[in-house]
Amino acid sequence: MKKIVLAISACFALGGGIALVQAAAPANEPIQPIKAAKVKNPAMAELGKKLYFDVRLSRSGFISCNSCHNLSMGGTDNLKTSIGHNWQKGPINSPTVLNSSLNLAQFWDGRAKDLKEQAGGPIANPGEMAFTHELAVDVLASIPQYVTEFKQVFGDGKVNIDRVTQSIAAFEDTLVTPDSRFDQWLKGNKKALSAQELRGYQTFKTAGCVACHNGPAVGGNSFQKMGLVKPYITTNTAEGRVAVTGKDADRMNFKVPTLRNVALTYPYFHDGEAATLHQAVDTMGKLQLGREFSKQELDDVVSFLHTLTGKQPDFKLPILPPSSDKTPAPKPFN
Repeated sequence: MKKIVLAISACFALGGGIALVQAAAPANEPIQPIKAAKVKNPAMAELGKKLYFDVRLSRSGFISCNSCHNLSMGGTDNLKTSIGHNWQKGPINSPTVLNSSLNLAQFWDGRAKDLKEQAGGPIANPGEMAFTHELAVDVLASIPQYVTEFKQVFGDGKVNIDRVTQSIAAFEDTLVTPDSRFDQWLKGNKKALSAQELRGYQTFKTAGCVACHNGPAVGGNSFQKMGLVKPYITTNTAEGRVAVTGKDADRMNFKVPTLRNVALTYPYFHDGEAATLHQAVDTMGKLQLGREFSKQELDDVVSFLHTLTGKQPDFKLPILPPSSDKTPAPKPFN
């Protein structure tokens, strides 16, 4: 019974494998294929794309959403912790924005209920974009082309933070990555995975990680304790859900990360301490399962995880509206 409980609870990070490998995926697999994005409001998503890339939403005029969630790098920055205003060291690893619309909440501690709420956080965070919502709105309202686009999307040219974050969220909703090789296998393509990759999936399942690394995003749908079998030792000060709920039971409980595109989103864990997938799988086996994976098992699981890389967002980079004479100048230096 203890082993079963550990396996179910070990889902937080990266673990081991389940059931019989079959040539064609049965209907009851714990992971489902990601569906292609359905753009509900193309004009709003296009406006949101511009805002996502616009550095003028930061005090320095140097940092955009894409700075920490780089769409050329798996939706992350590939740093242990991100760099903020005045080269401040960020407090936590930047989670991928790809497939983030599938998360039950946003940020590692889940303090934002959705993408819209999340989008406003970094703008006003003194350690990130270091602006205020009011100043960001003033900048956008001073740019005639933006005012025109807000009018086209919302019916009038009023610029406010609610519309800004709604637009950014609409763009981020489109950032899904379907048609990975694993998705192709799930859909019945018997040749999509190699023997080693199928072995890795079996190990991934039987070790119990699918208890939480499941669904279309292969995670992102629950909070779990980091360090189940033994405490996770880190110098990072982030303590997870306790910062939101105030409950000591939530200390070191973090949102389970999606494993979609995980080969691109290194380094791993909330503190970025695992530099490679091999290191991440090995650490999680020990901390969450109390299990020492063999080299072959590690190689197999990592091989499987590479099959979760889907089609990356492919779009034309936006040409941002030019500032006007009334646009406040950026302040990159204090």
